Amino acid sequence: MGSATTQALETTANALAGATGITVDVAGELFAVARLISDSVQLSGALADPSVPAEARAKVAADVFAQASEPTREVLRVAVSQRWSSASDLVDGIEELAVRAAAIGEPNADLSGELFAVTRVIADNPELELALGSRLGDSSAKAGLVERVLGGSTSQATELIVSSLVRQPRERRVRQLLSRAMSIVAAQRGAVVATVQTATPLSAEQHTRLTEALTRRYGSNVSLNVVVDPTVVGGLRVQVADDVIDGSISARLADLRQKLAG
Repeated sequence: MGSATTQALETTANALAGATGITVDVAGELFAVARLISDSVQLSGALADPSVPAEARAKVAADVFAQASEPTREVLRVAVSQRWSSASDLVDGIEELAVRAAAIGEPNADLSGELFAVTRVIADNPELELALGSRLGDSSAKAGLVERVLGGSTSQATELIVSSLVRQPRERRVRQLLSRAMSIVAAQRGAVVATVQTATPLSAEQHTRLTEALTRRYGSNVSLNVVVDPTVVGGLRVQVADDVIDGSISARLADLRQKLAG
C-alpha cells in the first residue's frame, strides 16, 4: 500500500465517521459503486488519475452516480478527491468504506463474530469455498448462494458484506476477503481482532479474563474469535494481526523436538 493510499484511506474514513445518515443501504450503494468502478477501466482511470484536478474527478463521480443517496454521494466525493496510489487502491478504498458503513449502520450487531462464523462455515465446506471463489461463477448467483447458506441467521449488515465481497473477489480468496472485512469492522469500532485456538471451548470466565488481558496488552478493545482445535493439545494460541502468542503444549513439544534435533 502506497503512502498516498494510506493518507487517502485515513481521510475518507474520517469523512465517513463524520457523515450523517449512514445506513446499511448506504453500505450497499458503496459496494455497488466499487463494483461499477472496478468493471470499467475508463471510469476507474478517470476517477483515480492524479493528473486530473480533484474537482474534475468529483464532477465525474457526481454525474455517474447522481441517483445515489446524498450520504453516498458525499462520501464518494471525498474519496475520489483524494490521491490514490492506483485505480485498484481506489476500488479497495471504496469497498472499505462500504464495510465501515455497514458497521455504522448496525451498531449493535456482532459483525466480527458473525463474519468469523461465516469464515468457519466456509473453511469446513471446501465445495462451498470453491463455488464462492471461482472466477467462472456468475456474481449474482454467488450472492444468492450466500443468502441461502446464511438463511437469515446473521444481521443484514453481515449478509450484505459477505454477498457483496464474493460478487467481486478480484483475485482474492474468500477467507482472505472476510478476514480483511473483520479487521475493518474492528477498526471502525475501535477494536482489534484476536483469533484464539484452543483444544477445548473456553468457559465464560476464561473468555472474559483473556479478553481483559489482551485489552491491556494492546491498549484497545478486543474482539475475540475462538477456534476449537484438538491439535493444539493444551494451552492457547492467540493471533492478533501478525503478532502470535503461542502457549500451547503442541508448540512447546515442537520447540523441544527442534532443540533435540539441533
